[in-house]
Amino acid sequence: MNTTGKLINASIAVLLLGVSATARADGDAGSNAAAAAARADIGKTLGFVPQFFLKFPEVVLPGAWEEMKSLQLNPRTTLPGRSKELIGLAVAAQIPCRYCILAHTDFARLNGASDAEIGEAVAMAAITRHWSTFVNGIQTDEDKFRGEIAKIVASVQQAAGKPPAGKPVTVVDGQTALAQVTQMLGYAPEFLRRFPDVARAGAWRQMRDVQLSPGTALSGKNKELIGLAVASQIPCRFCVIAHTEFAKLNGATEAELTEAIAMAALTRNLSTLLNGLQVDENQFRKDIAHLVKGASAAAKKQPTASR
Repeated sequence: MNTTGKLINASIAVLLLGVSATARADGDAGSNAAAAAARADIGKTLGFVPQFFLKFPEVVLPGAWEEMKSLQLNPRTTLPGRSKELIGLAVAAQIPCRYCILAHTDFARLNGASDAEIGEAVAMAAITRHWSTFVNGIQTDEDKFRGEIAKIVASVQQAAGKPPAGKPVTVVDGQTALAQVTQMLGYAPEFLRRFPDVARAGAWRQMRDVQLSPGTALSGKNKELIGLAVASQIPCRFCVIAHTEFAKLNGATEAELTEAIAMAALTRNLSTLLNGLQVDENQFRKDIAHLVKGASAAAKKQPTASR
């Protein structure tokens, strides 16, 4: 390369460095301003700025807060606050994330959730994680699985409002569990047939008595939305397929499905930040208690109809 070429290249390099430095300076200024605005809005919305928000990098704080405020804290979403917090708790319980478990439990109670609903949300997370482990471990064929779920949905729809066919089956072992599965669902899918015979009765009872029971504290729709949220961030394609179809079978709308998934994503996002930044747990507990106390006091001042 001749001298002229070297000078041109050197000039270009200097120019690029100058542009890069200017962009960084502008970006830093914009980031600082946006972070300051976010902190101000947090303080205005919550009454104070919790310590964990101060630990967030300034570049992530504005977006993280805006998403949290517009989804989790927004009373005008399709899903009510109680459902969103129970979804957050279920996701947190199987990450597991101690920060999120603490926060979503307290926020669920603040939104009126009972101990039974909290327990069932966690149980649904456990059931989803349980079957995700098994269907993935046995290398289930996805196309066949989709067909089996469609067959179950069609069978349940056809049997709606009709009395069970045949004599009720009592579950005492793996084989009677399969017989009851067939009686209730119209079909015994492969993953239940391949489950160890010695353990199938207990596994089926748990699914039957929690996920499939109409007599639980949580509705069928809420249980399936919780299952979908947990499945979407494991991630488990099989469980996403099943819980999506079962949620629709229970009346869930597209908006409810996507909000449940978004709550799972938000919970996973905040869990990563809280754990990765090693937020002080004792201070976090104090902040959550402060938030709950302030929200409770504010709610009491509002008319019942607008709470």
